[in-house]
Amino acid sequence: MTLGSVFVILCPMNKVVTRFAPSPTGFMHIGGVRTALFAWLWARKNKGTFILRIEDTDKEREVAGSIQHIQESLAWVGIDWDFGPDKPGPFGSCIQSERLPTYKKAAQILIDKGLAYPDPYSNEEVEKFRADAEAAKKPFLFRDHRPEKFGVWDGTKPLRFKVPEIKRYKWHDIVRGDLEAGEEALDDFILLKSDGYPTYNFAHIVDDEAMGVTHVLRGDEFISSTPKFLSLYEALGWKAPSFATLPPILRDDRTKKLGKRDGAKDILEYRNDGYLPEAFFNFLVLIGWNPGGDREIMAKDEIIGAFDLTKVQRAGGSFDEEKLKWMNKQYMAKLSDDEYLASAKKFVRRGEVLEKALPVLRNRAHTFGEIKDMFEREGELGFVTDLLPYDAKKLLWKGDTSAAASLHLEKIISLLTPTKGFSADEVKNAVWPYAEKSGKGNVLWPMRFALTGRDKSPDPFISASILGKEECLKRLHDAYNALGKA
Repeated sequence: MTLGSVFVILCPMNKVVTRFAPSPTGFMHIGGVRTALFAWLWARKNKGTFILRIEDTDKEREVAGSIQHIQESLAWVGIDWDFGPDKPGPFGSCIQSERLPTYKKAAQILIDKGLAYPDPYSNEEVEKFRADAEAAKKPFLFRDHRPEKFGVWDGTKPLRFKVPEIKRYKWHDIVRGDLEAGEEALDDFILLKSDGYPTYNFAHIVDDEAMGVTHVLRGDEFISSTPKFLSLYEALGWKAPSFATLPPILRDDRTKKLGKRDGAKDILEYRNDGYLPEAFFNFLVLIGWNPGGDREIMAKDEIIGAFDLTKVQRAGGSFDEEKLKWMNKQYMAKLSDDEYLASAKKFVRRGEVLEKALPVLRNRAHTFGEIKDMFEREGELGFVTDLLPYDAKKLLWKGDTSAAASLHLEKIISLLTPTKGFSADEVKNAVWPYAEKSGKGNVLWPMRFALTGRDKSPDPFISASILGKEECLKRLHDAYNALGKA
């Protein structure tokens, strides 16, 4: 029985099994989430199994709370898992640090075959080998220093893999096509470290076999290591899964991979910025994959039905945040008024004000975070909660005098005072005839600035309706008095 036999018994041989296997180091990069999304889509498209596996064998880099952060990030985007750190499978835990006996069992297979040996050298000796190779202008290969006789491995020394055959490897990649690499890609790499933990090169292969993984999706940085992996599969007598190399996610100028220095954010920052998860899911899947045609806004079920690894692009796709904003606004537009307000209240808690400002918000906001910005002190709608002190001279329209502006404000007050309803349309109906007669800019500019104290704000009718009649008239009176003192 192989390590994955228990799982295979429970799952049909032709069932697709994919996995996402992040390290818990604290930051969920956009590229990692896109890899998880594509792996999830391929499993769901084929009614298969998606596994979330935590590769936590590098304890020095582990950040507390990262496993929960990974789960929260994927769940927000809309990615669920059949087995994960919170859902052990028939193969056991999905956390590598809890699977150490599994790696020792696989290591013993190689030891018994004479294909693994304890590393006999100190760090200083290895560094000397490396320096000698550099001086000779040759690549450093550990296999060139392989001992003639292998000692007995007792766990105190790293355990190395003995490459059984130095040859050229060829393999097929679902995205990249036929690939190959020569002997220079093969070396005697470490399987188990002296602390008992496996290396990535060993652990992920053992786990993929034990978990019945049929398709491995990953970035192009792993292409050069694939011959190592294939050599290890052969040595263990296991069939390698299908590989799909995903294109990199590039900066918006397409000159290099997107990284932290280029503004890449943790995924949950987009949630905190007020993006909808459905919009982010839709946006992310289109970076490196095209369903064909001009479709961009697609529901999750439609994406699952259309997804195909053979349509994943080879070239990198750019992360265009402006497009993300546009797409998010399209999804916000699909929300009912009640749904929209419920989401907005998570960022701005003044529900009665939000309801009055709804037409403005639906027209202008690309994210719910922008709505919060609109209500901040310097924001477009900040006047609702905080009218900034302003220079009375700014109440004057081009070339107008204080006396003329005062006259216009006095007239506006007289028109609005008897008004019973105070919707934007009702305010406009009361003021508009006078504005048309006396000059729209001359009348409406001092009204706008009196109500908001800002150069950029909604039109004065919407501003008045948002403030309400009492506050609106108070601000108009205050502006009128300020002009008299100017």
